[in-house]
Amino acid sequence: MPYVNIKITNEGATDQQKKKLMEGVTQLLVDVLNKNPSTTIVVIDEVETDNWGIGGVPVTELRKKSK
Repeated sequence: MPYVNIKITNEGATDQQKKKLMEGVTQLLVDVLNKNPSTTIVVIDEVETDNWGIGGVPVTELRKKSK
């Protein structure tokens, strides 16, 4: 029973986009590892940009600098 956890920043991924991620990851596991899609679990966690850091800097701050 595969379990995949996808973490993304909460910057507006739509329900349709998240559904496509779930379908795509499930299909990838079927294609590559011959896993059963009915027992494949995909969880998407949306993380506040204040809680996601790159190079020691919160993404919120990085986004402000890139504008």
